[in-house]
Amino acid sequence: MLQLEEPGSNEPPRGFALFALGFRPFYLLAAAFAAVAVPVWVLVLAGVLSTPLPGVWWHAHEMLFGFAAAVIIGFLFTAGRNWTGLDTPSGAPLAALALLWLAGRLAMALGSGPWAAAVDFAFLPAAGGALLRVLVRAGSRRNYVVGALPLLLATANLFFHLAALGVIALDPLAALHAALALVVMLESLIAGRVVPMFTFNAVRGVKQWRNPKLEMAAVVATLVALAAWVFGAGAWAAALSLLAAVLQLLRVAGWNGWAARGQPLLWVLHLSVLWIPLGLALLAASQLGWLPRSAAIHAMAIGATGGLIIGMITRTALGHTGRMLKAGKLETAAYALVHLAAFARVVTLTAVPGMALGGIHLAATAWALAFLLYLVRYLPWLSSPRVDGRPG
Repeated sequence: MLQLEEPGSNEPPRGFALFALGFRPFYLLAAAFAAVAVPVWVLVLAGVLSTPLPGVWWHAHEMLFGFAAAVIIGFLFTAGRNWTGLDTPSGAPLAALALLWLAGRLAMALGSGPWAAAVDFAFLPAAGGALLRVLVRAGSRRNYVVGALPLLLATANLFFHLAALGVIALDPLAALHAALALVVMLESLIAGRVVPMFTFNAVRGVKQWRNPKLEMAAVVATLVALAAWVFGAGAWAAALSLLAAVLQLLRVAGWNGWAARGQPLLWVLHLSVLWIPLGLALLAASQLGWLPRSAAIHAMAIGATGGLIIGMITRTALGHTGRMLKAGKLETAAYALVHLAAFARVVTLTAVPGMALGGIHLAATAWALAFLLYLVRYLPWLSSPRVDGRPG
């Protein structure tokens, strides 16, 4: 039970607040899962362990529908309350959703067949439906597209399971690529809202250049390029990917990330966003047959997605637990480790393919350490009440 401090006391509130707001359980679950699931994947790759699904399918599925989905729901539940002024799930409903997510991870690790698929599938429709109800009640039309993303991800997950079970004639990897494309689109939309704003608010006198038409063109071009990739377009789609890469690069250059170089909470977001145009450029190269497709996938999945996640789950956790928005040495180390993981994975795939296995081991180690550091710092903070005594 939550125990607030006595009037006049300078002691922070005491109690258990893990289910006070969506970011708390889902950030912790995602970080713990990230620290465990990637080393497990390395053991599967080495033949030490096995998974019910083919190893590559399991790894990609769990990083998208396990790790990334947990962060997305935690972030959107928290942001949704700010956007609307209405409560998103907390308390027992939030705990039930967290247990449903955990049941999905156990089902995918230990089981197979329709029952495992059903348990895994259930989380995103339940969480996404809860979010959309809040947005619709508030009439928050501006956020309907973002709010619909969990249900779109649920659709991709459904197609994955149907394909893996042999119910439909579809390569399960196509459904996984669709899910990654949806996540990158969410990142592009949310980053466009918050990264330049955070920078403008934190860096005195910063000069930025933003053009709404360029912003829209970059987002639309990225959507078209990723859709062409997901649906198996040929080499001609490389032009679309390259156009999207150029527009995204011009877009993020206007946000003036160089001005944020002295503030880790900012530079981690700017650096992470740069992996989106790089990933699109690598995608173009893979569509032309010059590089393996995996390089583009990991640029977007580790560099952009992992980087933005570690940046946002530290920033929002600090702000929503009533702490100063300042990254310490531990957070900075976690940021560097995630980007080291992305660099190791992408560079060994593109420049020194003979060292690709070593790149996997280095990337997995750096990734796991980054999220272990997050757990060390944030587990006590996210399970305790806000230091300022406010709800949430």
